[in-house]
Amino acid sequence: MTRQYSRRSLLAGAGAAVTTSLAGCALGGGGGSDTIKLGVLEDQSGNFALVGSPKHKASLLAIEEINEQGGIDGQEIEYFDPDPQSNNDRYLELTRQMINQREVDALWAGYSSATRETIRPTIDQNDQLYFYTTQYEGGVCDKNVFAVGPTARQQLGSVLPYLVEEYGSEIYTIAADYNFGQLSADWVKVLANENDAEVIGEEFIPLSESQFSSTINRIQDADPDFVMSMLVGANHTSFYEQKASSGLDVPIGTSTAMAQGYEHLRLDPPAMANIYAGVNYMEEIPTERNTSDGGFVDRYYEKFPDAPYLNEEAENNYFSIYMYKQAVEQAGTTDQAEVKEALESGISYPAPEAPEGEEINLDPETHHVDHHMWVMRADENHELEAVENRVIEEQFLSNTVGCDLTEEDEETQYTPQDYYEEAG
Repeated sequence: MTRQYSRRSLLAGAGAAVTTSLAGCALGGGGGSDTIKLGVLEDQSGNFALVGSPKHKASLLAIEEINEQGGIDGQEIEYFDPDPQSNNDRYLELTRQMINQREVDALWAGYSSATRETIRPTIDQNDQLYFYTTQYEGGVCDKNVFAVGPTARQQLGSVLPYLVEEYGSEIYTIAADYNFGQLSADWVKVLANENDAEVIGEEFIPLSESQFSSTINRIQDADPDFVMSMLVGANHTSFYEQKASSGLDVPIGTSTAMAQGYEHLRLDPPAMANIYAGVNYMEEIPTERNTSDGGFVDRYYEKFPDAPYLNEEAENNYFSIYMYKQAVEQAGTTDQAEVKEALESGISYPAPEAPEGEEINLDPETHHVDHHMWVMRADENHELEAVENRVIEEQFLSNTVGCDLTEEDEETQYTPQDYYEEAG
């Protein structure tokens, strides 16, 4: 299956923007005082390699581009990127190594919320500047953490209201049976209430489950107007193939499918037909900065011609490294406390998902990003169409919780059950 647009000259249009080496940069080795040290702990193997490998690659692309442009305030970036192998014990060991031995100036690490929560106590004990780039359930109010992926309220808040308007108000939720899926399902109930809709069925699926005939039968019996799916991982991917084989053609909204694991390319049509993904980024996002000759997609495949996909989390790694560059140059130092203050001053960046002339903004008080969100629909041939797009600000921490990290040093994760009766 081909992509919507040709990679034409994935090896041509980007040549002027990026070269293939980090001139003079001591890659992966011990650093001197004349380099800025970044830790990049992303899964290059193991269960999360499918989504983690693009994060790792896009980080390297940003670092290479910045070094080719003269570095950060004239200092080259040196990075350390051992493979955590999708293992949380190894993540913890490597995080301690990055902080205590490598003395990194900033750290990018982890795909899953479980990984984040495994290493966050160590991050906080050391006041380590940490960027978490996965779309996630939301609610982390932590002075040391910049959670720059979209939250469930942003992702589900883009796609759920659209589906209510298009198809009706009765919703059936299926979600992974762990922290992310359970909290995301709570957000579905909150958003349903806000949009005069109703959750008429809800299931939590173990990560080990790959057979969905019973779930599909229950969905057919309930006859919802649409399904909200927060399934994750390789086993859960089989749901989409099985729902197509069974003839289940109900519209499905999601915050997880396609943008992370590119199921619209990996699975045969029509498995993903009528799937609507609420995302801040996919490589098919139709903006000039993203898909033009020499744009972000071209530059990525110029550096990594064999990469299978450029996913949502990868782009979050990319733009957050540029935000870090801005903050260091504004602060005039890599001192982490001062860089955090600079980030809290209101950093913005013209990210690839944003239409021309628009920048995405880092919210100082919550350390989250006001994302430009897209609703991307796959048809029966798995071709994608952007059916809606708009900026959705971070809302839960700012408007509901009152998190203000510029005034108070917190290290808390809040949940919708703390504030919404319907989430219980």
